[in-house]
Amino acid sequence: MKLFNNVMVAILWGVTVVLVAACSSTAPAAETTAAEPTEAPAARAAETVDLEALKTEAIETYANIVFATYEDAYNLAVDLQDKINAFVADPTAETMQAAKDAWLAAREPYGQTEAFRFYGGPIDDEDGPEGLINAWPLDEVYIDYVDGEANSGIINDVETYPTIDKALLISLNEVGAEENISTGFHAIEFLLWGQDFSRDGAGNRPYTDYVAGGAAPNPDRRALYLQTAAGLLVEDLAELKRAWDPAIEGNYRADFLSQPPNDALQKIFTGIGVLSKSELAGERIFTAYDNQDQEDEHSCFSDNTHRDIITNAQGIYNVYVGKYTRVDGSTVSGASLADVIAAVNPELNEELLTLLNTMLQQVNSIHIPFDQAIVLADERPQILELVTVLQDSGDKIAEASTDLGLMINTALPE
Repeated sequence: MKLFNNVMVAILWGVTVVLVAACSSTAPAAETTAAEPTEAPAARAAETVDLEALKTEAIETYANIVFATYEDAYNLAVDLQDKINAFVADPTAETMQAAKDAWLAAREPYGQTEAFRFYGGPIDDEDGPEGLINAWPLDEVYIDYVDGEANSGIINDVETYPTIDKALLISLNEVGAEENISTGFHAIEFLLWGQDFSRDGAGNRPYTDYVAGGAAPNPDRRALYLQTAAGLLVEDLAELKRAWDPAIEGNYRADFLSQPPNDALQKIFTGIGVLSKSELAGERIFTAYDNQDQEDEHSCFSDNTHRDIITNAQGIYNVYVGKYTRVDGSTVSGASLADVIAAVNPELNEELLTLLNTMLQQVNSIHIPFDQAIVLADERPQILELVTVLQDSGDKIAEASTDLGLMINTALPE
């Protein structure tokens, strides 16, 4: 979820692109990729390969990976909730750090689930919980006190919001402006870390904000808000886990697997194509690079944005190669998109794998913290190079789908 206020037109690398820009930035968003389907792509497949069967197997692998990733994200969100409850019951520096560590751990699998978006699935259809889970950037003053405004936010406005509960937080999410975020990972992040004023470190909210008699007003309401947001996060991730659970009949997974293989493949390619070329390259990296402002980075309070970028890229790779490494170290794998493309166009498959491997190498070498990578003269060229590789990968994903006779759009959905 982004903060974009103006419609602007930019020309980058000779490609005309249209995007909605935050804080007057002009990010290199993706052009609309609407490739014409090729004729009879299956005719180029090796005679020994049953391409339709391979497609079906690859789609099944995808569904297995989606479920496993959401299940890991849910399990670690439950642990985060437990650590938050323990912190609220006994606010100390140690229990606060345990809650922070649990938040960071929960972000790892969730970041990889971003590759399952952008095609109207259960995460981001009309009723999907994406905006309640991972909306950003967040305007801190909407939730709690900030520097210079000791009584700001929902927490400190007792008269307007006498009762803090799930219904209230849901009703207030993104009301009035997209940055008015009241739920999800980043609301929890802010309540644990506070504002980040450090050039080389994260926010440093004191645990005494949750202690009666501490410097911050309304510690009991702050604690209730934190617990309520954690409970909502668990519920929303449980909903996504159920939608993809192979043991539940008639859920989204069942519908997904029962549709024509090409329809499912189109959705899968769209998810990773949009994430690579538009969302990750443009919204999550270039906007912050262009504005040189930490307020535009994904996890600005905890300085965890580099991990957000890494896990998003890993999610793209997981989907294409058909392999996910679970939190416990086990793997979920099987026939993949790579296998399908290799059966149709081996050279194109190798080109895409090379790009995706380059992408992983580059995201894993980002300067830490990211808010310095976007301002340091020696680091900025690497960030722009990463944007280029991600956009090239998105183009190659679209090209691969075209070889299957499919047409995808790698621009962000409106």
